[in-house]
Amino acid sequence: MSHRQRAARLLPTVLAVVGVLVLAGVIAYGVTHLGFLRAGHRAPFVGWTLIAWTVFAGAALALRSVPRAWATRIVLGGAVVVGVAALVGPPNTSTDSARYAWDGIVQHAGISPYAHTPQSGALAGLRPDWLFPDKVDGTCKPLEPRMRGLGDGADGHCVAINRPDVVTIYPPMAQLWFAGVRAFVPATAQYLPFQVAGLLVSLGVTVGLVAVLRRVGRPTWWAALWAWSPLVASEAVTNSHVDVVGAALATAGVVLIAFGRPIWGGIALGAATATKLIPAIVYPPLLSRWRHWWAVPVGIAVFGLLYVPYVLTTGVKVLGYLPGYLSEEGYEDGSRFALVSLLVPGDGATVLVGLAVLLAAVVSWRLADPARPWSAEVLMIGVTFLAVTPRYPWYALLLIPFVVLSGRWEWLSLGLAIALRGVWPSVDAFRWWLGAAVLVILVVTLLRTDRDTWRRWGRRLDPRSWRDDVGGHRPSAVPRSTGVGR
Repeated sequence: MSHRQRAARLLPTVLAVVGVLVLAGVIAYGVTHLGFLRAGHRAPFVGWTLIAWTVFAGAALALRSVPRAWATRIVLGGAVVVGVAALVGPPNTSTDSARYAWDGIVQHAGISPYAHTPQSGALAGLRPDWLFPDKVDGTCKPLEPRMRGLGDGADGHCVAINRPDVVTIYPPMAQLWFAGVRAFVPATAQYLPFQVAGLLVSLGVTVGLVAVLRRVGRPTWWAALWAWSPLVASEAVTNSHVDVVGAALATAGVVLIAFGRPIWGGIALGAATATKLIPAIVYPPLLSRWRHWWAVPVGIAVFGLLYVPYVLTTGVKVLGYLPGYLSEEGYEDGSRFALVSLLVPGDGATVLVGLAVLLAAVVSWRLADPARPWSAEVLMIGVTFLAVTPRYPWYALLLIPFVVLSGRWEWLSLGLAIALRGVWPSVDAFRWWLGAAVLVILVVTLLRTDRDTWRRWGRRLDPRSWRDDVGGHRPSAVPRSTGVGR
């Protein structure tokens, strides 16, 4: 090998390593210097988000040209470096993990987390000082926005838990996760246990993605789109959202079913849905082969069984604050749907969103490759997010593993749009970001899809062809080659 050839191979390796180190520095700086997100302090968070994503994109592009022998090592090493950088400070855009900790503490006291609100006097003896600090000069103002008033009359405490006047919203698998993480630490331990747990889950997903990519014969550098993602670092580690557990279980479930293990896959999907309900949207693409349907009853059974202990102790209260949350977030009257509400306001928006999700389910079911349903999963999840337009970036954790497995990198633009919405709550700006994401997705899809593929998709979506698939295996409709990468 000539000197020029060695240099050509070494340069992208150096750029990828430097890029991921710079990314870790950007993440660590934001976590330690920007403080907690507040209404008048949003512009720095937007700038930080855009810088982190730009560095991330550059590092991932450099990694594409790294020799295969080094790519996996750099992906895994970078995952650790970025993850540790995300650990250097407390949550900075969300207080959800305060509720996680409280639900875990309550469960270790032998009490159902669905039985009482955090401000209930019945649980006053369980309150640790870091979650319920004393007021400063009779007020919680100096501790805002991370803290707020407890709201129970003359009590002299503040609280880090959002919505302390309502019971928990989280399903049973999430509650088991909260109790499991808190089982290893005292009540005085603060945010770090969930951050470390989130890092371990994130690293586990990275390793799993590398293994699947190797099995299906795709380059392992794609796993960096999860391992180095600023969204994963922020939402899975710094803010330690339980959605990373749901995303990990959903990814495992889809992979197991695609590889011929529908029972185990169904168990994983049932647990994923009992962590956060949103992973249920990964089911439709899996129904393209009859033997995969076993996953559905198994998943439903697991979902129900996980609820049993809590139903026995708390009854119908296990629904928690979910109905109130849906109403508060505008999902009942359609006001939450940033794009659809432009076309149909009010209750009609809810109907239109439901139809859009149903259409996405049918299309993803028809176009899915039973052995590699990754692209169909991206379509299903992505269209659902475009219709529902969630304002919380941690929801996008579910999308990223399937972007990795499918190579449909253009859908990461949707993750960036949702991430920006999380730090800048302007509906008008969100619509522009979503519009830009849709443009990227459409342009890249048109450029990579040839005429023969469009014809195959058309045949698969023709209702006259559906009866031919009943009872047997059908050919793939989504091409396995993504047209990108090495």
